[in-house]
Amino acid sequence: MRWSIGWLLGLGVALQAYAQQVTEIYKCIDPSGRPLYTSDKRDTAGKQCELVSRQVNVVSPQSRKPASSSAAAFPKESAADRANAKERQREILEKELVTEERLLARAREELAAQESVRTGEEHNYARVLERLQPYRDSVQTHEKNIEALRRELANLYR
Repeated sequence: MRWSIGWLLGLGVALQAYAQQVTEIYKCIDPSGRPLYTSDKRDTAGKQCELVSRQVNVVSPQSRKPASSSAAAFPKESAADRANAKERQREILEKELVTEERLLARAREELAAQESVRTGEEHNYARVLERLQPYRDSVQTHEKNIEALRRELANLYR
């Protein structure tokens, strides 16, 4: 059967419309004996390597998207929307700050109450410190949370 040049050119153009991407994964052993997995053929030079996986991906021209329309279709945020979002964020941060300040006051009260209590089995001061440590940790956590919330509020107005 004789193929015409036009038919062969048409077949070539049709095949070029579908892009093929071949991915090969190699497992190489480095000099220390550790395995290295790579898809870069240059990384296999001078190493004991074997082909682990070969995958051929065919991409049709219909699945390709134009790159230019993405920025134009992206919605814009108005100045009023930004101001409203900033105001909502400020309100939430202030509520969280008030809550953390209440929790800090309660944690300090619990720590003070525990510091005034001495049980009979605590002859060693290290045991007292060990018992008080969770209360001190709670106070410290709430203090750090308050600092972080105040930083966030300060950053809102920059």
